[in-house]
Amino acid sequence: MNTGRTIFSQILDFLPKHIFDRCVDRYDGNHRVHNFSCFNQFLCMTFAQLTYRDGLRDIEVCLRAMQPKLYHAGFREKISRSTLADANEKRNWHIYADFANALIKKARMLYAGEVLDVDLKTAAYAFDSTIIDLCLSLFPWARFRKHKGAVKIHTLIDLRGCIPCFIHITDGKVHDVNILDELVLEPGAFYMIDRGYTDFERLYAFTQNMAFFIIPAKHNLHYGTSAYRHVDKTVGLRSDHTIILKGHYTAKDYPEPLRRVVFFDKELQNRIVLLSNNFVLPAFSIAQLYRYRWRVELFFKWIKQNLKIKSFYGTSFNAVSTQIWIAISVFVLVALIKKELKIDRNLSEILQILSICLFEKTPIQQALAENSQKFPENNFSNQLILLDS
Repeated sequence: MNTGRTIFSQILDFLPKHIFDRCVDRYDGNHRVHNFSCFNQFLCMTFAQLTYRDGLRDIEVCLRAMQPKLYHAGFREKISRSTLADANEKRNWHIYADFANALIKKARMLYAGEVLDVDLKTAAYAFDSTIIDLCLSLFPWARFRKHKGAVKIHTLIDLRGCIPCFIHITDGKVHDVNILDELVLEPGAFYMIDRGYTDFERLYAFTQNMAFFIIPAKHNLHYGTSAYRHVDKTVGLRSDHTIILKGHYTAKDYPEPLRRVVFFDKELQNRIVLLSNNFVLPAFSIAQLYRYRWRVELFFKWIKQNLKIKSFYGTSFNAVSTQIWIAISVFVLVALIKKELKIDRNLSEILQILSICLFEKTPIQQALAENSQKFPENNFSNQLILLDS
């Protein structure tokens, strides 16, 4: 029964506390800590994400205003701006990264049954990165340009459920293609990647690991055609060829045949040339799968719009990484709540509701349930919809 429990307290029921404690112990997060544990730090930062707090003082003032309700909401220690700032600067960000990955594993299992338009039995992923601009004088470690700082979030999302399954945070100078080396490739899985990741030596690693990639071809690609396949031009296909790379370096880096599929997107009036190392999937399915790559772009836009990751509560790499990983945890947590409680709302609506009723003593399912009185559509016109019901 949830009688007398705040919604924030009920949200904590979806968090595997024993796994969090294991992550803390792994990195000695609470070593010589007496007054402000890692879990309380996590709760404060989660509150900040759910309620869109602007800074550490804002977090402190709002939580202290709720002092009589904090204990029953899960907070066990006094909230102090300076203590929270120190924790973000010094507590190992890997604690929150490991915990976020544990939540991701749980969420992926729940969303594994999501259906794609393409008849595909294996896993499908989209990979890309997004840049968050920073002030170089405040974040000197995040050099991007001569007078500009930035942090990059490299992300692989599972297309079944749009759940991120790999995240790597770097400064802005790190080239996207280098992060391909960090991926643990899954045999039989499909990876949709952008043209900027064209590196045939790295792409050949996909073939060697029995994984499949789909990537747009560069305009100056030098190749020879070795086989032709018939295509149905009424669905937008223009050609489906087997090619051999002819460039001096590309032929050496990728010595095996590739598949070249040309597709015309009638909706966008755009002709796209795709390369893949899969020769079994129909050409139209190759084109359909690549269109799913835009889900990773939608994911980036959604988290920037709905979570607190464009401005930071600390300036060190550790503080920035901690905030990003806890933001990802909040995203996955809300996705878990939606799925487990079978909430018929999109994630944006759920976050909007939670932001104003965290300390109300109402059953969470009742607070999030669809009422007969619907929200006007224009109320959320500036919110991107992810994981729509």
